[in-house]
Amino acid sequence: METQHLCPNFATKINQRQQIMKKRTLILSIVLLSLTANAQEYSGSEDGKKIEKEKMETQDYLPEVHGTIRSKYEYQTTMGAGRFEVRNARISVTGNILPVVAYKAEIDLSDEGQIKMLDAYARLFPTKGLTVTAGQMRVPFTIDAHRSPHQQYFANRSFIAKQVGNVRDVGLTLGYTLPTDMPIIIEGGFYNGSGLTNQKVWHKEINYSAKAQFIFTKGLNLTLSVQSIQPEEVRMQSYDAGVYYEFNRFHIEGEYLYKRYCDNAFGDVQAVNTFINYDLPLRKLFNKMSFLLRYDMMTDQSDAKTTDNETGKLTITDYKRQRLTGGITFSLSKAFHTDLRLNYEKYFYAQNSIAKESEQDKIVLELMIRF
Repeated sequence: METQHLCPNFATKINQRQQIMKKRTLILSIVLLSLTANAQEYSGSEDGKKIEKEKMETQDYLPEVHGTIRSKYEYQTTMGAGRFEVRNARISVTGNILPVVAYKAEIDLSDEGQIKMLDAYARLFPTKGLTVTAGQMRVPFTIDAHRSPHQQYFANRSFIAKQVGNVRDVGLTLGYTLPTDMPIIIEGGFYNGSGLTNQKVWHKEINYSAKAQFIFTKGLNLTLSVQSIQPEEVRMQSYDAGVYYEFNRFHIEGEYLYKRYCDNAFGDVQAVNTFINYDLPLRKLFNKMSFLLRYDMMTDQSDAKTTDNETGKLTITDYKRQRLTGGITFSLSKAFHTDLRLNYEKYFYAQNSIAKESEQDKIVLELMIRF
């Protein structure tokens, strides 16, 4: 069957799934809001790196409720136009139901104006250092794409985190921390490969993702990842290597991602994300002020789903571009609880590239609150 004949059917299935997901997420949002109203106040660590209840308390099985609200104003200098936006309004519930069983459910009531179910999984702890996670989750791949919104350093995500390495899917993940002097964390699993809204499709192909983290010393982390998925007819193989180093008041990070399409269905994709963050402690209203500078780039990319109606070949869904971002962040706490960000993004496109309206030079003012 030709690829161009598959696309209309696939689009119809997507629309049907979206309608079903909207109904389910509306019901779940009511449940989560009800839990929020009755949950006790908690001041634990961020859940972007781990579930708060993963310590497996033997007595406390009360759920913990957290939320993230990101509101921002963007002014695009090319068009001379601006807009207000609630980028995220997330609510999550985590907890233990047994000493060796944890869970998480997270919904975004405003992901660019859309209601989306994000995380919905159960996690088992069969033995020390081993975790088994089943459900809908972030898959183990890359550094920056794995950060939750309240852990991001910039108002807008890098190209790796948003376009090239977007990594949330449905499946099974195994994680293991090696009992070595140097901490080594290995995660890997199998997934649908077709994202969150197309879960009822049967797959004959194996889609997998794996990541290994090497923590050499305090503040020095090396992460290696590999991913292979086949959303429709074309398989994509991705490789990622990233490292970050934290010392004194600095955070320095660099990441490289390489993606190839099987059978030469599309050109290879390369993406880079590098940035530096410096924290300056303050004593009055704000706890600290952070100075940030980022350079990221990506080459032409296809989502392996969109094809040309005439030729049937994959088309470009994200054009080649580079970006330089500078910013200042004022924080009311030491680590990602209340941040006021001011960023400026400068884009550089090739002559044959087509710039989307939201991917052009702009000034971004964002207020992020984590509770």
